[in-house]
Amino acid sequence: MENSKEIFKIALDLRSPWEIKKIELETKSKKKELHIYIDYPKGSKFKGEDGKLYTAYDKVERTWQHLNFFEHKCYLHARVPRIKEEDGKINTQRVPWARTGSGFTLMFEAYAMLLIESEAPVNKVSKVLGVYSQRVWNIFNYWISKAHQEDEIEEISKIGFDETSSKKGHSYVTTLVDISERRVLYATKGKGSSCIRESVEYLKKKSIEPEEIKQVCIDMSPSYIEYLPESEITFDKFHVVKEVNKAMDELRKGERKGNEILKGHKYTFLKSRLSSELKEERDILLEMYPKLGEGYRLKELFNDFWDLQEREEAEGYLAFWCDSAIDPGIIPFKKLANTIKAHWRGIINYIESRINNGILEGINSKIQLSKKRARGYRNIDNFINMIYFICGKLKFSYPLHFT
Repeated sequence: MENSKEIFKIALDLRSPWEIKKIELETKSKKKELHIYIDYPKGSKFKGEDGKLYTAYDKVERTWQHLNFFEHKCYLHARVPRIKEEDGKINTQRVPWARTGSGFTLMFEAYAMLLIESEAPVNKVSKVLGVYSQRVWNIFNYWISKAHQEDEIEEISKIGFDETSSKKGHSYVTTLVDISERRVLYATKGKGSSCIRESVEYLKKKSIEPEEIKQVCIDMSPSYIEYLPESEITFDKFHVVKEVNKAMDELRKGERKGNEILKGHKYTFLKSRLSSELKEERDILLEMYPKLGEGYRLKELFNDFWDLQEREEAEGYLAFWCDSAIDPGIIPFKKLANTIKAHWRGIINYIESRINNGILEGINSKIQLSKKRARGYRNIDNFINMIYFICGKLKFSYPLHFT
């Protein structure tokens, strides 16, 4: 038995004054549990908050679930000392194998985090560990929150904002992304200007002033601009193209009324890759419906803008395109031209900054994959912390040497 105690003491990395008092292995019942009782010699002294050493004032019984011992669930038991300092203040001592307030050992929590890191959904991790899923979420949220609070942002000049939903058609989350480091710095519930304001306030707390941000990649919402007045705004290429396609589709819907031949052709005029048969059919329809033909020509002309290299040339081309979109009097494209003029600087800035949504889309793809595995997130805080875990490149302080 003494050899067993020593082995478990080494395995648990116990140090003076902590020692293993006894070990009990239950094999007769269905539970199959291993219970390890930890104690300390009488007269042991513990350091108080004032830095002085004290003997125990009294003890509090505590139990923690540890990693399984083969097929046996393992529990640690200890009488945690409380000390009374000179000023009369009574403090419960921290134990080295678990964090305060947790019913699990640090090694158990680290293993839970490792399983989640291996892309296992929390509900499956809870089944593997044999605990309720909410308890796993509590572990997860604690370590993510701790790592995010301790996260350091040394230098940043390019950022991007993106939006995603926690579940199809449900609450939105706005993410602040460091373009250079390709990681999510902050995520907040909702979308719109309030989320941008909150994100900027977060940067300030991390000693990053708005003036340090030189480039911002955002969608075409003007509410984003006011909190970063000194930054060069680049409107996200994806959202600009989305507006162009939106104008094309609105034109198609207008022409579709009373023309059954256009039924089922929503993507015929939007997709660039079509079968040879669909291409031929599209070309015939463009000739049959002149407005559609003109709208499609404008859509294709706009694609050439992204290949331009010089700012002056880009401004000239975009001015030419807007005039071409307004002259025919096609309402959806006339509206689009006005939208582009209202966001002129941010669109033109793309030519010099070349910041696009590629990094944002890559991060969003990871988020969507996680959401798919979890079948959505009911709790928005769980979703936000999962975003940090997957895309935040955070540093964690839980033990990993058991792996």
